[in-house]
Formats: sequence, structure tokens, C-alpha cells
Amino acid sequence: MAGAIPMDASTAQPAARPMRADARRNHDRLVGEARRSFAEHGTDASLEDIARRAGVGIGTLYRHFPNRDALMNAVFQEALCSLLDRSRELAAAEAPCRALVDWLGAIVTHAGEYRGLAHSLMSASRDETSALVQCHLPLREAGAGLLRRAQESGSVRDDVSIDDLLQLTNAIALAAEQSPDDPELADRLLRLTLRGLK
Repeated sequence: MAGAIPMDASTAQPAARPMRADARRNHDRLVGEARRSFAEHGTDASLEDIARRAGVGIGTLYRHFPNRDALMNAVFQEALCSLLDRSRELAAAEAPCRALVDWLGAIVTHAGEYRGLAHSLMSASRDETSALVQCHLPLREAGAGLLRRAQESGSVRDDVSIDDLLQLTNAIALAAEQSPDDPELADRLLRLTLRGLK
């Protein structure tokens, strides 16, 4: 193409340098403390308290995680891997619709571990600049595969979209979070979802 400037090594993005040992320790302490704080106080837990409990200053926290969503993304990577593994296990299930709903139930269970997570994931699905998109996109892709299989089997309507299902799943998690005295609510709402999908 005329006028194009060839890309050379000087214009390529530099590879990320590995963290120094002390930086890696700080990072790991921050993630561990954030996981505990989010489980105990919800995802709006004080970042200053998380830094203090991790034994670092707030500036160190922000050097590793420029905002709350970035810290939440780091905390939820382990759970994300578990949900993606579960989607692969269910990909060959004999009942594709049941497999899809089981997987959505696993998302509800995970979101229920951290008050405020369902709301944050709902917001991230509409905000491409959020660090939580790194959680949302792989979940969306995994769920789309399960949904496609269920639709191809004829057990789920063709007009159902994975985006709607994930929003519905987060809404169920949010409803369950708001009703801690009704531990069966999420299961009942998921069963209603199953009926509506067919």
C-alpha cells in the first residue's frame, strides 16, 4: 500500500519484563489479601485496607493494579479457569440444555462468593475498557459453545443469545445476594430459566 511505513523492531511493542522477586511477592500478597477482603466485605472493600493488610502502601497496590477492576480480575483468575474447565467437561454431556444450565449455575455459585461481583460483571459486559472484560470474554465464548450445542440439539430456542443468558445469570446471582435468607432462590430461578429456554 502506498505511503505505508514498514514496521521494524524499533516500533514493535516491547515484551513485558518479568517481575522482580519482591514485586512478585507484593503482587501475590495483594491478590491474596484482596481475595480474603472481597469474600468478607464484598468487592467494594477498602483498597487502602487491602494494601495495609498486605503490608504495602496504597501506591504499591496502584502500581500493580491501576483500578479496582484490575485487582478484581487478578483475584478471579483462578475461578475463571475453574469455570472454563467446567465448560469443557460439559461440552460432551448427553443433555446439552441441562449442561448449559449446570454451567450457568456454576457461575451463579461463583458470583455468590463475593458480594458485588455479579453487579461488576454485569457492568463489565457493557464496558470494553474494564479490566473485568478479561473475565467476561472467555466466559462468553465458553457459554456460546454450550448454548450453540443446546440449540443444535433442538432443546433450546434459536432466539436465545449468550449475552442475554449471562446477564440473566448475573441477575440471578444479584437476586440471591440480596436475599441471603432464601438459599434456594438461585436454584428456583435457574429452573425457571431452564423452562424458558425450551
